[in-house]
Amino acid sequence: MELKTNYQYSYFIHPFVIKESKYQKFLLKMLKDKNSSLKIFNKEKDLKLYQYFLPNIRKFLFSGFSYTNDKLKSLEQLPMDTRAAMLAKNSCTIFECNWEKDIQGKTENNHEGIFFKIHKIDVICFKTGICFLCIKTNVEDSKTFSDILNFNYKFRDIKQEGKYLNNYDNIHLQTDSFENMSKFTDFIKRITGSDIQNIKLDIDTERFLTYSYVCIDQEQWNINKNFDEIKHYFVKYANILPADNMANLTGDEIRTFSKWKYAQMGITKQGITLMASSIDMNNYTILPEEYEGYYFYTYIINLYKKIYLKKLGNEFKSALKIDKTRKKFIDFTKKLWIEEVTEDETGTKLNHEIRETLEIEKLYYNIKSEYDILYKSLNIENNRKIMYAIVVIILVSLIFNILNYIQLIT
Repeated sequence: MELKTNYQYSYFIHPFVIKESKYQKFLLKMLKDKNSSLKIFNKEKDLKLYQYFLPNIRKFLFSGFSYTNDKLKSLEQLPMDTRAAMLAKNSCTIFECNWEKDIQGKTENNHEGIFFKIHKIDVICFKTGICFLCIKTNVEDSKTFSDILNFNYKFRDIKQEGKYLNNYDNIHLQTDSFENMSKFTDFIKRITGSDIQNIKLDIDTERFLTYSYVCIDQEQWNINKNFDEIKHYFVKYANILPADNMANLTGDEIRTFSKWKYAQMGITKQGITLMASSIDMNNYTILPEEYEGYYFYTYIINLYKKIYLKKLGNEFKSALKIDKTRKKFIDFTKKLWIEEVTEDETGTKLNHEIRETLEIEKLYYNIKSEYDILYKSLNIENNRKIMYAIVVIILVSLIFNILNYIQLIT
């Protein structure tokens, strides 16, 4: 029996890296873009987000909370160059891209299709040059779970459109904002820029990470029908597979997580998915907002940590950057690595599961080992130089004393 859905949305996340020396210029480009604006957070409006994160992480992620109306007005009155320079000092700046209407589209399949909307696009920018383009979508006019599977599977590869995909997978836009999908991918390219830095850090530039939520009809998951009966759907969903995939997957490769009776989260290196049942009212009223809010940013902060550690690891390979990179690594450890993200029980557990899946701990300690080796090598080299200097001083003193002695006896 085909699963039916009540509510759904998917975020597609494209990490990209800007060279640090060009970061301020990138912010200036975003400020000049008529379709983008600063995303401002308000303590009253975003109270749950504010309370979820501990102060140091909140300060790191959401500089927008510090912008009062007066401060925002003062910022907007400044020349754009000055604004960009001020924003570049923030640890994180977030932009939202705006159009008059939602972007509508359709994926084609033998003249039938899945209609969808692109609701919003955010660009999350860290001062280290690590950024995330986040596209929120949802499937329209369909209550079929297989459409969700097929849409997620196809949309995450839109940057390959026309290059690798066949007609079965074509995606078309129906909007005044973009003539076709090619124009939309061009828009993405204009934001993300060159792939040079991404390639250096081995970041996949052709496939989006997927962060998706679906609430299925309670007829398929309730007090009389347990989760195991629909687990094969969940496995496809978590692995971002199409509905017709016949692979014999058990779900063992997925890190599952749940603090709810009728909701299950799947965490993989490809993304995070959450499947819930409408038997619990919380699953189509409160949980979707929480998942889109602070759980989403919990994922982003961990993606950031992983990419930044890869960036530091790459910089350690350059002899010219060793001292500067050591300082960056120590600063990262003090200000971010040892900081707890939240005191929320579910959030703490989720943060741990994400770190484990992304193997961030392993990456950190590999780099720490490299750092320790370099540090010891530098100390040995410095000690050797000091010893050489002492020997030279002793020899010079000895020669000087001998000369003085010769003068005295002659």
